[in-house]
Amino acid sequence: MFFNNILSFFQLIFKPIYEKSFFLQNVDKLIGLNILFLIAASTCAPSDNIGYFAIFAIFLTAVKLLTKTGEKFELTLADKFLLAYFLVVIISVAGSSLFYLSLKGFFKTFVYLGFYVSLVHYFKDNKDKIKYIFWAYALCVAFETAAAFLQNFACVDEISGWQDMSRLNPEEVMTRVYGTLKPYNPNLFGGYMLACIPALIAIPKRWSVPIALLASAALVFTGCRGAYIGFFFQLIVLGFIIYKHLKPKYKQIFTTAASFCAAGVITLIMSISALRARIFSIFAMRSDSSNSFRFNVYNSCIDMFKDNWLLGIGVGNQNFREIYGLYMKTGFDALSAYNIYLEMAVESGIFALITFAVFAGLMIKKAIKNISNLYVLAALISITGILIHGIVDTVFFRPQIQFTFWIMAAVIRSINDKN
Repeated sequence: MFFNNILSFFQLIFKPIYEKSFFLQNVDKLIGLNILFLIAASTCAPSDNIGYFAIFAIFLTAVKLLTKTGEKFELTLADKFLLAYFLVVIISVAGSSLFYLSLKGFFKTFVYLGFYVSLVHYFKDNKDKIKYIFWAYALCVAFETAAAFLQNFACVDEISGWQDMSRLNPEEVMTRVYGTLKPYNPNLFGGYMLACIPALIAIPKRWSVPIALLASAALVFTGCRGAYIGFFFQLIVLGFIIYKHLKPKYKQIFTTAASFCAAGVITLIMSISALRARIFSIFAMRSDSSNSFRFNVYNSCIDMFKDNWLLGIGVGNQNFREIYGLYMKTGFDALSAYNIYLEMAVESGIFALITFAVFAGLMIKKAIKNISNLYVLAALISITGILIHGIVDTVFFRPQIQFTFWIMAAVIRSINDKN
């Protein structure tokens, strides 16, 4: 690869400096600390501040690539489709009618993908450090679970209209928790918990099981229906994987236990009026104002896509809002498409959607091949929830969730990374 030849040229120049530099020989430790700081900052820092840790990790990785002999880029098939996605985004930005607004959105995309590259190169030489990543997520989940329980029992007030109460009795109104994530929003918090709870799979069971049970309750407290749907699919996928790998004599026991658990959950849902009303509203279609709002946004975004199907309008939520105003139904302003796949298609065109979808599919295929590895299993379950939740919401584009997505993708990439 031509790019690797350039790296080799610079590595040869900087070799004498690298061999004498304590900083350069320990750059991986700084990258690892930045990853941990990013994970911790996601629980309470503003979005821009979270990104600073990613930018510094990208910078350190660039320094490593230019100075450490033997470092090079090796692209898997999935990586090639991700690179194609990035190139399509560049073309989309260049052709955007709102170039400067789109350029800001492009910078965010660059940081996310650059952070993924940093993670891949870090994990390549530090697979033994992956466990600390999952422990960091486990601690964050425990912290946010405690915050969620405190907010639930304190019956925190809504910061904005988070649920349609026009058709609800007072006892059916749910207290929706939002944790410590900024900006405060129960849908963001639900998506975050959905993405992070699977990390508990990769830590010892004496810690993971009780935390997972409490964290699952915290996710329920969010009232985030998209997170409910994602969590349901996570449990289905996890259950299927466990069942498939059990010895025949244990499969019947597992099926019976799973049936009892399902019956218990259904009974619990039916006995709690607020939770029952919240879940049933998923199927209310346009009778629920939140559902109706999303349908109106979907219709407008489909019209946007039809007019910009090849290259899109350019990436970024500010760019989206400017163009969306030309298509929206009166009184239905929106910050996003409320569907990550429709959002990608609108912003960067059909080829961006296709290349990202192929990347995700190849990543999932690779994870399935290495599913016996607990880190890979945890990453697969996390990504499953994120991608399912993305069908009905776009909190995926918040750094707390998107950085988690790329961390999990890099974990899958790093395990047996030759295929």
